[in-house]
Amino acid sequence: MTEPTKNDEGTRRNGASGSAGYTAQGIQVLKGLEAVRKRPAMYIGDTGQRGLHHLVYEVVDNSIDEAMAGYCDEIRVTIGEDDIITVVDNGRGIPVDMHKTEGKPALEVVLTSLHAGGKFDKGSYKVSGGLHGVGVSCVNALSEWMTAEVRREGKVYRMEFDRGVPRGGIEVVGECPPDESGTIIIFKPDGEIFPELVYSFETLRSRLRELAFLNRGVCIAIVDERTEKKREEEFHFEGGIVEYVRWLNEGRNVICPEPVYFEGEKDGIQIEIAMDYNDGYSEALFTFANNINTTEGGTHLSGFRAGLTRTINAYANSSNLMKKDMKSLTGDDVREGLTAIIAVKIPEPQFEGQTKTKLGNTEVKGQVEQLVNIYLAEYLAEHPRESRAMVAKCVAAAQGREAARKARDLTRRKSALDSAALPGKLADCSSRDPSECEIYLVEGDSAGGSAKQGRDRRFQAILPLKGKILNVEKARLDKMLGNDEIRTIITALGTGVGAGIFDLEKLRYHRVIIMTDADVDGSHIRTLILTLFFRHFREIIEQGHMYIAEPPLYRVKKGKTEVYAYDEEQKERLVEEMGSRGVYVQRYKGLGEMNPEQLWETTMDPEARTVTRVTLEDAAEASHIFTTLMGDEVEPRRRFIEENAAMVNLDDLDI
Repeated sequence: MTEPTKNDEGTRRNGASGSAGYTAQGIQVLKGLEAVRKRPAMYIGDTGQRGLHHLVYEVVDNSIDEAMAGYCDEIRVTIGEDDIITVVDNGRGIPVDMHKTEGKPALEVVLTSLHAGGKFDKGSYKVSGGLHGVGVSCVNALSEWMTAEVRREGKVYRMEFDRGVPRGGIEVVGECPPDESGTIIIFKPDGEIFPELVYSFETLRSRLRELAFLNRGVCIAIVDERTEKKREEEFHFEGGIVEYVRWLNEGRNVICPEPVYFEGEKDGIQIEIAMDYNDGYSEALFTFANNINTTEGGTHLSGFRAGLTRTINAYANSSNLMKKDMKSLTGDDVREGLTAIIAVKIPEPQFEGQTKTKLGNTEVKGQVEQLVNIYLAEYLAEHPRESRAMVAKCVAAAQGREAARKARDLTRRKSALDSAALPGKLADCSSRDPSECEIYLVEGDSAGGSAKQGRDRRFQAILPLKGKILNVEKARLDKMLGNDEIRTIITALGTGVGAGIFDLEKLRYHRVIIMTDADVDGSHIRTLILTLFFRHFREIIEQGHMYIAEPPLYRVKKGKTEVYAYDEEQKERLVEEMGSRGVYVQRYKGLGEMNPEQLWETTMDPEARTVTRVTLEDAAEASHIFTTLMGDEVEPRRRFIEENAAMVNLDDLDI
């Protein structure tokens, strides 16, 4: 052991004397809901948009728990003026009688105490989504105010709170029919906690639609009263996850006229699976445990994959449908073009991590695998036409996999530091630290030339793209790897592509920035690139490495004063401020119209540019939209445009 230096001794002495001030008086005890307000991110993830929307999910989850217990079939969420949220259900209503140990009404206990609720009593809820019991009480703590109204046993009860503290006691404010019951929660998120109090109708709609798919027969409505024309949508799916698969495959040609569906229950664990194959080349598998989207999969996904591969192989071999030189199909082969929903409901789920994104119950794997082995084998035996079509698609996938392996060898780099293997048109940066490097995927050689001249060579790489890349939504991996532009992107990234090959650790640039013209063609190219990354490099998006550059639309000049405007509103404001006389306004139709200095100043300088990070809030919604917009079927695309055109501001689309 080395001897301490004088500085070390000094530090020790200071620490020793300082400890005298570290007494019981320095220990702060946070009572009730104070801890939630002090550290909100510990309970809801963050205080940004995700955490704000999480408040609504927590309240709705309570209503869904009532639905899963068989006591609720209607839920209504309203976004009111000032983003006040109202959630109404026709469940049993939160109990209002006195709690025997707390000495308070049960309603107050549920809304003001952490780890309190019927979810810990197996007699109240056999299955529940929010197992920590902090849900509604957290929402109460993080709200400027909350009102709870309960209808039970012929009476209407109300209790009001300010930042989690009761204004008074519980009151009887009216009467209702004896057979009428339910709970109404109204709350306004606290501006002291959330810097931006604006709810997204689309974000909430996506989650509520998902819950309606997962809980067949439950009617869930969402209403937005913030605009002059009230927006309202209602979701009610008697077919449950079968309709979920059908919705995900909308715009695709499918093998099975109706999705394959089977369910089972063992040891209190309920398992539902719906699946179908389409004419696409990517898999869309979504897993849920107690209505929670387990985005990282877990034991239920492992069981499904094992059962699927084993059952398809057994059928293909017993029916002599395998090619002579083919021993067996891999998991990737049997999942190409597959859309599936795996939903399990477990009395005591074990989730890995606070985010509940991976199921850890070991017993679930075997139960799901056994269910797939039994019921999928029955389906294959009873539906020979569909079964042969499935196997034929899997065999074709295996042949494509082999072709892709040969094509992939052409794109694989020897090492992340070997610049000799990089594509010739890539202007690489000098830094070899991926965390500080960024690559611009630039539309056209002209803009690419300006970007190369205007960039900071130390950390910015430029890859010009010629024309429109292949639409990977309609192409198998081997055909995709035959496309020159896509091959240069793959080589430049350095991660490789495909199952068992892709390695995020080898990503050479931690910022991948799409830079296209502000016109229709530029928007199309940007969508094609996003489709490529979503289908084959999704982890790059999920880990926050994907960005879209926002070049200015206008240059506004008067005399020697020159300012850039990024939208129509900003341009109009600048013209008004400068005075309309003698003002020159240039509309940029393409990046190539800017010289290197202008491109650097407006779009590439980290100190001045505007870039938008691409995020993936809902993979199922994204998959559905990419299929609709980039697939072969015209009718779903036309319907999507008609339904959404009214909500689009053309000035915001850079068209």
